[in-house]
This record gives sequence, structure tokens and C-alpha cells, in this order.
Amino acid sequence: MTITNLLPGPTRIDDLAPQHDELAGWRRHIHQHPELAFAEHRTADFVAGKLQQWGYEVTRGIGQTGLVAQLRVGSGSKRLGLRADMDALPIQEETGLPYASSVPGCMHACGHDGHTAMLLGAARHLAATRRFNGTLNLVFQPAEERGFDSGAKAMVADGLFTRFPCDMVFAMHNHPGAPQGHFLMRPGAFLAAGDRVFITITGVGGHAARPHLAVDPLVAAAATVMALQTVVSRNVDPNESAVVTVGRLRSGDALNVIPGEAEIGVSVRSFSPAVRALLKERITALVHATAEGYGAKAEIRYVEGYPVLENDAAAVALAGEVATELVGSEQVERDFTRMMGSEDFAYMLQACPGALVRIGNGPSEGGRGLHNPRYDFNDGNLPVGAAFWSRLAERFLA
Repeated sequence: MTITNLLPGPTRIDDLAPQHDELAGWRRHIHQHPELAFAEHRTADFVAGKLQQWGYEVTRGIGQTGLVAQLRVGSGSKRLGLRADMDALPIQEETGLPYASSVPGCMHACGHDGHTAMLLGAARHLAATRRFNGTLNLVFQPAEERGFDSGAKAMVADGLFTRFPCDMVFAMHNHPGAPQGHFLMRPGAFLAAGDRVFITITGVGGHAARPHLAVDPLVAAAATVMALQTVVSRNVDPNESAVVTVGRLRSGDALNVIPGEAEIGVSVRSFSPAVRALLKERITALVHATAEGYGAKAEIRYVEGYPVLENDAAAVALAGEVATELVGSEQVERDFTRMMGSEDFAYMLQACPGALVRIGNGPSEGGRGLHNPRYDFNDGNLPVGAAFWSRLAERFLA
């Protein structure tokens, strides 16, 4: 395998630009064949096959469907981890693209197809150029979208960093709404902890014409939804950040029937352990009290999800230097605002210092935001992201 027309010195975007169409082909192949959490068998086969062709030592079955590809060059002692996620979402695609999902109800609506293709592009480039001295560990992770007991958590529990030690580990995620190819990062807390609350309110069903003979769980649920809007505004210090969002309310099927149960689903986001604990305490107490006030009963399943994602300051500094060298300081934000989204890469950062970097995906209008059925990854980022990973490896493993 040879790489031609390389510019002298560290990798530049121009070195990867001639491979744009091939990288886009890989990305669109993955996009057309999406797989949900812990079912990424075809994707893992595709990734592993290419990595083995390029001379990587590939280990499968880490965290179920995850894999690690390792390449050692020279005698250097440093070890670097680069991670991409592979799973899709249970969304019916509405893009109408020629490479749209061929799997009903399943779609790469978060850009993991692009993340995987960018890291594959870097993998091939680094295997061909070998302009580093040390150990490169490429982590292809399943089940980032699961929300709990996810792929990163499973890989760490499966001995990821004991079997493949890393001095630092990095990940990249696309960011609709920021200009394509811009880099966004932040030291310290970058993404929020994300918890999920499943509430069942039980009453007594009956005839719609005889409400006095029933206990209406739907009325209690509606009151609970409104009461939950006060949890942040009246309990959390205004100097702190938190979000409580009711994303689901289900009850009943017929207009002339008072149902017996109502279900509420809540997403809870926070940045500090104290606020996270406070939210759980207040939500639990408020839900029970509100339901009881209407003569109903509430059952709560509170699922603690991803922890706060904490970027290492030194890792962010290195990522910022590399991004600036590639695209210029005007396209790099090193102190980007904290975001209420969550990412299970946080589990890897709890086990190894490193950083998550965001890369602008272009405009988000018209349904092009994350988790939208009209979203698509911006293929213009493929050579940019591959060049970033390559140059980062060259710098860290110098």
C-alpha cells in the first residue's frame, strides 16, 4: 500500500483530500446499512476487514460488538487511543438520499457513520506513512446511543485500558449548526450527565361519563408534568445548570374510557454531583406527592445514565494546537460553551485522561440536526477529520 502526492512534514488536509470520494463511499455504505446498539455485526466486519488489510492487529468482541485495532511503530513507549462510535438510532429516515438507510426504522441520524469513516481514513493513512513512534490503539465502539449500560461502559468493564493501555484517549463528534470543518472543544466539564426517569401512575379506570367513580391517572399525570417544570426553577441554584424534560406521556386509547394507568418519561441533565442528587430527590418526592394528591399512586424507575464528560486540560490543549495547525485559529474554539447533551465517552475519560472534540457539520436548519430523520453527515468533514486524527497521532507519538 502506498500513499502518493504527500506534502512534506506532518499530515495536512491536502494529503487526505484526494481520498474524499473513497471515504465518502465507505461512509455511505455504513449509512445504508445501519445497526442498533450491540448489533453492529456487519459494521464491525466492514471495519475489521479494512483494518486487517492495512496491517493492524484487530481484537474483536470487546464490550460485545466493539473492537480495537492496534499498530506499533518504532520503539516509542507512548500509547494513544482514538475512538469512533458505530451504532445507529431507531429512527425512520426521511432524507430521500440515494444511500438512505435500507433498514426500516433504523438510521444513522447522529453521524456515527461519519465518525467511523474519518477514523478509518486516518487508520489507512497512518499505516501507510508510519510517521509516528509508539503504539496506536483505534477503538471502534458499539452502543453509544443506548443511554445506559452503553458500549463505552461495556468496553471499559471488558478491560479496554488494561488490555490496550493508553496514555491519552480522544474522540470526535460532529456538531450541526457550527460551520463545516470548525473545531469546538473545552477543558473540564463539556457534556452533561444524563439520567432517565420512567414513571407509572396508577388510578382506577372507568366510564368517561362517571368520573366520580374512577381515579383518573391521566389528570394526575398532566399535573405531574406541570409540577416537574418547577424542579429546576425552584430547586436548583441559578448559578448551576440543569434540565428536566418530559419527553413522553402516554395514557388511554378511547375517548369514552378513563384509563387505569398513565406513563411519563423524563430526561434529566446536570453537571455537578450535588445537583444530580438534588434532582433525583426532588423529582421522586414531587411525583409521589402529586399522584397521591389526586388519589392515584406512582411508581418510579430512576435510571442513572452517562456521567459528566470531563475533558483533560492538557489533552484539550494538544487537540487545539493540532486543529489550529490544520485549519487556522479562526476556525478553532478552545473554550466552547458547555452542552446539555450526554456522551458515553465519559466512561472512557473516567478511566484514562483525554478529550472529546466537536467538528462543525454545517447548517442545522431544515431538519439537519442530530437525531432528526432528515439529518446527514457532511462528507466534507471526512478528509478534515482523518487529517486531524493523523496529525494528532504524529504529534502525540513523536
